[in-house]
Amino acid sequence: MSPFTLRWGIISTGWIAEQVVSDLLVDPTTRGTNDVVHKVTAVGSRSVEKAQKFINEFVNGDKTVYADKNVDAIYIGTPHTYHYTNALDALKAKKHVLCEKPVTCNAAELRSLIATAKENGVFFMEALWTRFQPLAKEVKELIDSGTLGLPVVVHADFSVDFGIDKLPLTHRMLDPKLGGGAILDLRTAGPYPLIWTILALYEHPANKRTKPSNVTGTMYKTPITGVDCNTSYIITFSPNSTCSMNVASHSPGVTIRFEKGTIMIDAPVPCPLRYTVQYFQEGKPGEITREDTRTFEYVGSGWHFQADEVARCVRDGKLESELWSHDKSILEMEVFDEASLHDWVRYQGGYKFPDGIEKVLLPVRCGQGGP
Repeated sequence: MSPFTLRWGIISTGWIAEQVVSDLLVDPTTRGTNDVVHKVTAVGSRSVEKAQKFINEFVNGDKTVYADKNVDAIYIGTPHTYHYTNALDALKAKKHVLCEKPVTCNAAELRSLIATAKENGVFFMEALWTRFQPLAKEVKELIDSGTLGLPVVVHADFSVDFGIDKLPLTHRMLDPKLGGGAILDLRTAGPYPLIWTILALYEHPANKRTKPSNVTGTMYKTPITGVDCNTSYIITFSPNSTCSMNVASHSPGVTIRFEKGTIMIDAPVPCPLRYTVQYFQEGKPGEITREDTRTFEYVGSGWHFQADEVARCVRDGKLESELWSHDKSILEMEVFDEASLHDWVRYQGGYKFPDGIEKVLLPVRCGQGGP
């Protein structure tokens, strides 16, 4: 049987879109994938010049992406303040959607998109590429095997020095209108560390998909534009798991401590290629008796694994992925929101988007009044 071909339309011509398209064009057999292949058939951009340059390098034609009958699925890599509008247009055009992280500006926007996807019978997923990489899958299998006992604490961080004092105020990292800052734009105190929390704690069979009992966050906002430049937060999963995160970069990028051992995952957090497992002496917690290290190699940068998941789900008629399902993206956005079931990170940090940025607003709880 010939492999299933998924035809992609690309919305955005920026750096991350270049990385994704480069990986889409990698021969899937080099990563042991024989059941699906990818074809990029259309590109859309706010800049005609950028779109043409992108097409000349990666693709063979330019068309109106949403209306293109040769497009099955659309990848959205625009700044996240555009994600809701771009994704909504694609879903209403009955296109399957892979939308870059963070998927929206708040949980209300995300719920609206999920509802639209279901109404139109199309697949929708946040592009949390880390969850689909071979290392993450293997770590998940090890956790679920119970060999190390229950997870107790996860610590994960990721940071980048952008030299913000030298950036123009319109740069996406500094501009509040583009949702700038660490928690959403840099994906640092945001989706990248949180994916490991969700994998180790939220997805753990003992947790039974129970949401955190508490989230405590702090922010340092740059005086340049008021966006956050350093954010840390602690997530508590009741009754026996806690996750502590901080944007200060260090190695290992992720440490998952268990009753009977520790998993240490090398940086960078988004696409690690090595992890080490320390096994404790039975009855002597902390006394290491064995240490195993696993290293991974593959052609490409790791973006193609999420695309393979999309292709398989579309082929099989699924509307969401089991590996990164809608509830996980909702949990992610709830943690970041300024108002949710609890006083969570953006609300606690006093980071409010300029008026008009959020297309679907969160409900304000009685007595809260907003930041």
